[in-house]
Formats: sequence, C-alpha cells, structure tokens
Amino acid sequence: MPLEKSPLHAPVGRIAELADQCVQCGLCLPVCPTYALDRNEAESPRGRIAIASALARGLADPTAELRAHLDHCLGCLNCEKVCPAHVQYDELLIDTRALLGPTVRRPRLLLGLIRRPALMRALRRAGAWLGLAHWKSWLAGRLPAHSPWRAALLSLSGDPPAGRAKTPERDSGKPVLALFPGCVASVDDAEAQRAAIVLLQATGFHVHVLPAFCCGAMDLHGGMPEAAERAAQQVRQAWLASGATRLLSVTPGCLGTLRRALPGVSVVDPVELLATRAESLRFRPLAQRVALHLPCTQINVAGTDTALLQLLRRVPGLEVLPLPRPPHCCGAAGSHLLEFPERAAQLRDATLRQAATLEPQQLLSSNIGCRLHLAAGLRAQGLPWMQQHPLSLLARQLENDH
Repeated sequence: MPLEKSPLHAPVGRIAELADQCVQCGLCLPVCPTYALDRNEAESPRGRIAIASALARGLADPTAELRAHLDHCLGCLNCEKVCPAHVQYDELLIDTRALLGPTVRRPRLLLGLIRRPALMRALRRAGAWLGLAHWKSWLAGRLPAHSPWRAALLSLSGDPPAGRAKTPERDSGKPVLALFPGCVASVDDAEAQRAAIVLLQATGFHVHVLPAFCCGAMDLHGGMPEAAERAAQQVRQAWLASGATRLLSVTPGCLGTLRRALPGVSVVDPVELLATRAESLRFRPLAQRVALHLPCTQINVAGTDTALLQLLRRVPGLEVLPLPRPPHCCGAAGSHLLEFPERAAQLRDATLRQAATLEPQQLLSSNIGCRLHLAAGLRAQGLPWMQQHPLSLLARQLENDH
C-alpha cells in the first residue's frame, strides 16, 4: 500500500544525481551494520541508493516495505568512508527521507519530550524522587518489545540529573569558545560538558555555554526538514550572540548538524583542541583497563578517534583498548533505538560481546545516545562495568595545579 506522501510525480533531481554517483562496486557492504544484520541487499547502502533512485524517478511506489529499508539505515556513514566514488550518501539519505516525510513509527510525543531539556530535567527529578530506578524494569516488562517507551525507560539511569554546565568567569586574555549543550546531552552529559570546560580552561581557553536546546539532528534525519531548519535558525542566533571563535559539542552526534547550520564556522569536538595542547596537560596515574567505544560519528564526522586515544594514553597506568570492529555501530543512531528497539538491541549486544573480550573495568563512549544505549545493555546483562564520557575520566585525573 503506497504511503500517504507519495513522490511518484517528483522530478528527477538532486536525489537521482546523487544516486548516479554510485558505481555499484559493493565495497560498502562489509562495513554496513544493517547488511551484516540481515544479509539483504536492500539493507545495504548500495541497495538503499537504488531504492532512492527508483523513488525519485517515479519507477517505484513508496510502499511500507521499501520505506522500511530506508528507515532501518543508521546513518553511520561507514559507507562514505570506504566509497571510491565519494558518493554523498548522507545527503542522499536526508533528501530521500525529506521526500517521503517522517515514518509512521516515529514516536512524536517521546521525541517532543526529549527536545525539551527543562521538561526532561523536571521529569528526571520526579522519577528519582519516586524511585524510578527500582521499578522501571517492572514497568518496561509490561510494554511490548517494539515499544519506544520501553526502550526509553530502559535507557534511563533513574538517578537525578547532574547540574547544568555553566559559563565560568570570563578571562579576557583567553580565546572564547562556545559550547553547545544540546537537548539530551545537556541533561545526561552535563558532567562531560563540565569536564570539557575544566580541560579547555587548563589549556588556555575560555568557554561560553550556549542555551540548551535541540540542534535538529533527529528532525533532519527523520524526514522533517522544516523543523530541522527552525532548529538551525535557533543555532545561528545563539552562535551570533556568543561572540566566540569556535563552536564545540562534546556529543559527536550533533557535529554534522551544527556544521550544516553554520557553514563556514569552525565546529569541532573539544578533543581536537585538547590534542593540539596535550603537552600542557598532566594527569594523575590510574591503574585500570578501559574499553573505548568509538561512536560512528566520532570516527566518520568528527574524525577525532586517533586524537582521543592519544589523550587517554597520556594518563599513566591507564590501559586503553578500543573495541574491535565489527560491529560497526552500537545501534543507538539518534532516534533509531526508539523506533526500532529490537534491531538496536541486536547491534548493541554484539558491541558488548566485543567489549567483553577485552575484560575491561569500565566502558568509555563520547556519544550520549550510544552511552545510554550501551548502559541499558550493561544493566540487562548484569555487567559491572562503570561507563562514562572519556572527557569525564580525563578531568578527574587532571593534576590540581592547573
């Protein structure tokens, strides 16, 4: 049955042009997590490009079955990294989803809550007061396995949220950086944001914290370009008011959308700046083995995986072991873990199996969606590992004389 919004009469345009760049070599298949999951050509980048091309040219009806293959894509961009033809797969996927409109599986109410940090904080405080950590598993068990609310409940820690990151007192002699807190990250990654501020101040920067709101990534990748553009306008206004020279996000998942909203502006992972001044940082020893989960966006968008490893290995006694690849994605992928929780859990469990081979004492990951998703798996499997953002570990080990 065709979907409500049909592109049957759409002109052959940008989607077709982007699709025509693909030479169908198949080098993307071995690095695609959904192809590994299903062994179905339609669940590969090459297959999705063919589907997008057929839809744009009016050669196929946008049935629910075809739509599902596009919706299953995690947007990890491993395919872009290995593509010899340099296909702009991310742009093709965004444009095709915009053409189709949001999926019927999109949990609009839940995503609406997630995009409102103040409301999220209030609900988290209420949940902590009610002892959510003790009964959320019972409640989640009464919801169907495919329910986005079940996935959201299991991803919650149940603890009260940490205090928000705040702009420190201004030092006029330091370059000004703007830190974008985001939506979920401003609540669940506030500690990492404070850690970034501490580390950046120690290396000679001043950090101005922007207001907390959604960058629009979930709308941009969910077929809602108008809503994404409204978020981009808010990003631009906050950036212009900051007077900063660079924009930062401790969540690599926001970087691509922020760069899209601010062409020509330097939008970076704090790790990139810290790595350039790493010689000025001294850390206390920590005799521990940690497994480092490198999110897809850190590798393929931020490009700071090597810099992060170098920083962590400056901590004396710390044994840092990156997770083996494959698997190539933990399955969180923005709102994917809510829209397709069963598929996301399969990818997550494969990631945790790889982590277990390293016998770590804790698990590090820099993307908040990945970390919440992985933490839910740790709790489900009874694994005792602590999990945190790598910047939080670095800030804890920083010598106090900075």
